Amino acid sequence: MLRTTRRLALALTVASLALTPATGAFAQTAAKKPAAAARAPVLAKAASPEALGFDSARLGKLDAYMAGVVAQGRVAGATTLLARHGKVVEFKTYGKQSLATGAPVKEDTIFRIYSMTKPITGVAMMILFEEGKWRLDDPVTRYIPEFKTLKVVKSINPDGTMVLEDMKRPPTMREVMSHTAGFGYGLQDEHPVDKMYREKGVLGANGLKDMIDRTAQIPLIFQPGTQWRYSSAVDIQGAIVERISGQTLGQFMEQRIFKPLKMNDTAFMVPADKAGRLSAVYVGNRETRKIEEAVNLFGNPMPTYLSPPNMESGGGGLVSTTMDYARFAQMIANKGQLDGVRILSPAAVELMGTNVVTTDAKITSNGNGVARFNDAVGFGLDFMVIKNGREAGSLEGDGSMSWGGAAGTWFWVDPKNDLIFVGMVQRLGGTGGDDLGTMARTLTYQALVNPEK
Repeated sequence: MLRTTRRLALALTVASLALTPATGAFAQTAAKKPAAAARAPVLAKAASPEALGFDSARLGKLDAYMAGVVAQGRVAGATTLLARHGKVVEFKTYGKQSLATGAPVKEDTIFRIYSMTKPITGVAMMILFEEGKWRLDDPVTRYIPEFKTLKVVKSINPDGTMVLEDMKRPPTMREVMSHTAGFGYGLQDEHPVDKMYREKGVLGANGLKDMIDRTAQIPLIFQPGTQWRYSSAVDIQGAIVERISGQTLGQFMEQRIFKPLKMNDTAFMVPADKAGRLSAVYVGNRETRKIEEAVNLFGNPMPTYLSPPNMESGGGGLVSTTMDYARFAQMIANKGQLDGVRILSPAAVELMGTNVVTTDAKITSNGNGVARFNDAVGFGLDFMVIKNGREAGSLEGDGSMSWGGAAGTWFWVDPKNDLIFVGMVQRLGGTGGDDLGTMARTLTYQALVNPEK
């Protein structure tokens, strides 16, 4: 069965991959929307699940499963939002926003979305791409000249020291947007390069310029374009957005994405008047087998998100609500527009959903079950892409685009079935059982009994 990347880089290791362009299925597979859907309010409540092809009784299995995950104490609380043809099939809340206060999860609860920031940063990049500010095969050094002298790990000695060589060429922008440039991350420390990311505090840098300066001191793990490895490349994209636009990443996102899409609660911090809506974040205690509030993240103190961050992380710094992120996902499902506001062209969205990873590519996951890249599963520009759902062992439609966050959040956009799904929980390191994103897919599509509607 397909495993989603919801648990992301907490346990990612990568085998060698080569790159080749492949055609995405986004444009060809998009379901036709009913004529009335274009006139109805976007993400308004549907008359019934049946009106959009779902069986209510079968959909109840999804609700029962999510309620069970909360009842078992695996997560404190959760939300799920399922929409089709731009209408909400169901929007459910479960459990507590905070176990300490007893505050319940509500529809407007604010969550740390971590790596679900990445597709938003990718859209910011594509807005500038459509303005002709950069090209996919440009060397990244055109925008980040600090990377001109990067070295590459040729081999690792038995004592853990690295043998370095020169880059054969700089990474391209396409490679930076598809995790094939060779950068490390530091979320783990198994590779010497990742250890250097931690030692130099790349993710804790004082701003994006400082992050670039620290990254420039660390070699690439492989020659650009030869492998796939989850990386800090989307934080680098955030720095590129700043340099090209002349705005901070937060300012650019607010002006060009959040405000137009009415994502009013999505930002790099939570203002004081919204602080009561910010969910606590939890982690499993192996000894007690219970969850407890997390106090650190990747070796650093847990940010409060109640004051401006030292660095606006394009790879994982945003907070958002379920509905805000659903509006972003619906924009992608609508080929770049929402409520009459166009963010990207249909072609640009299709480009983001076009696989760039070869069929013999593989990634491993230290037992956390991340998908293998193959004929069925690939990666585009800041999105994982399902090329063939059935071959992937999933019920979702071909061309689906997705990603997840470190605290368990997940989403996908299914253009074939004109469907979006957003799931929010706040637990680091997995949920101590079934992968929620995978289960949500299965339980969603087993209820879609009349997809022709």
